[in-house]
Amino acid sequence: MTININNKEADNLTRAFAKLEGVGITEAIVIAMREALERRRNRETPRQTAARLRAEIGIKLNDKARRPLPRSVFDEMSGES
Repeated sequence: MTININNKEADNLTRAFAKLEGVGITEAIVIAMREALERRRNRETPRQTAARLRAEIGIKLNDKARRPLPRSVFDEMSGES
């Protein structure tokens, strides 16, 4: 399968990465994509992000805020009520 890079910046970055790693262009792309996918898998979850942001801002959730909203609220927001 042929890989065709039409973007000059992408081409330059790929070649710089390949040189840095001492591999060919294709292997450089494979390494970069594996690393990118791994970083995304290890990113914090939305729940962790919300908790971190609440802590940074100083917001504490009480018991009422921790309870899920009833389905009727979402139906009303979507116009299905």
